[in-house]
Amino acid sequence: MAAVNEHTGRALTESEREWLRVRSYLKEHRHELGGSAVAEFIYTTRVAGTPLLSRPEWIPAEPLPLDAVHLDFRPDAPIQGVDGGGTTTAKSVLPIRADGTRYPNYSATMAALGAPAVFENRPTYRLLEADLSRPRARLVFGRGCYFDSIDTGEAAAHEYAAAQIVGRRAADGLRAAIGDPTDLTRRPVNLAISTLSIRRDLTADASTFLLHWRDPAKVGHAGGLYQVIPVGVFQPSADGLTNERNDFDLWRCIVREYAEELLGESEDHAGVGSPIDYDQWPIAARLQRAVRDGRVRAYCLGLGVDPLTFATDLLTAVVIDAEVFDETFRDAVHHNSEGQLVNWRPGLVGHPFTGELIERYARHEPIQAAGAALLRIAQDSRSVLLP
Repeated sequence: MAAVNEHTGRALTESEREWLRVRSYLKEHRHELGGSAVAEFIYTTRVAGTPLLSRPEWIPAEPLPLDAVHLDFRPDAPIQGVDGGGTTTAKSVLPIRADGTRYPNYSATMAALGAPAVFENRPTYRLLEADLSRPRARLVFGRGCYFDSIDTGEAAAHEYAAAQIVGRRAADGLRAAIGDPTDLTRRPVNLAISTLSIRRDLTADASTFLLHWRDPAKVGHAGGLYQVIPVGVFQPSADGLTNERNDFDLWRCIVREYAEELLGESEDHAGVGSPIDYDQWPIAARLQRAVRDGRVRAYCLGLGVDPLTFATDLLTAVVIDAEVFDETFRDAVHHNSEGQLVNWRPGLVGHPFTGELIERYARHEPIQAAGAALLRIAQDSRSVLLP
């Protein structure tokens, strides 16, 4: 019996079946593929001995206070480089439908053949320029949308997986057209903020860190891998110019992700209001008070690009004193809309922040490149993060 599209009920074309075969291989082998894809970029800086790609000016000599990173917004900046549409070199990873036409882009293909539970084309802040070296760390953004990264980065990962299946290298496709993925002019770049959360217990002189397992049935990116938590695309909380202005702040984005990923709140923040009043929203107000009195400290540790998917992550760390952490997250959820917390149960909050465990995850476990790099930088910067 011919395979059937579960969304439309019609028989799949041979081209669609092949796309699903490669997609399945990509989802099952993300970690190994990411480890081998880094070999394409032998002249690009790697972060802390991990596959994460970077540039010298993207990794500060020591952790920067998060509020030392200056943000600029250029809403009218045009999109440059490869856009991932079906008329570009992405064609090779876009299957043909029953009517003989090709899917227009990778996000449309995913929506039709294999959309995860979380899959919405929301507005984003698109990264244009980055320099995290002192004395003036700076990130510049324009307008973007979530599917920009699906149509370029996830499509590029599919292209790499397809080539690996047949034992060859894709010589002239999407990856070649993009070239150096750390060149922000070569493609539209969405920025994810990846945050290592460290609970510091001064009384016990001990610290723990949190990890998340990303469920491949729920997410379109990095399913089946461990990652720090919270992580979220830098984007407004909702459509509209007022939200765009109100949410253009790294810390506010991190706070929203804490609410979603640790407390299980909806991504649309129903009941909070639009635009969000961060001074009145309980979790935001509580954490901001703790920032002011030094019981929460947020840092920027660098910026990097995944060699397989070209996902681009700002590496941040938030150190939270135990009493603030326990009060803020006493109702934390084990499972959320993207996966589940690791090593979280009554009386145990995460993993001990030790070199042994950090190396275990960074070297031996299937973890995203950004997460591995962040753990290692944090370990090397322990004297700054945990003085």
